[in-house]
Amino acid sequence: MIESSKINNTKSQPPTVASATADLNKNSDDLTEKVTSEVLFCGKRMLVIKHAGEEYQLRLTNQNKLILTK
Repeated sequence: MIESSKINNTKSQPPTVASATADLNKNSDDLTEKVTSEVLFCGKRMLVIKHAGEEYQLRLTNQNKLILTK
């Protein structure tokens, strides 16, 4: 019989922007913020970026390229 306290039913969570940024920046001496596209897209193919009152679409193509459009 397995004790219920020893069963771990938690799902693996994707990395957060903060944790991914910390991993990428830990060996960096510059002030540039670095985030992986996997963290930004969160498994999706498109995201919307709001900048200066405008909306931009960042898309991931079938060839794994990025396209930014207004």
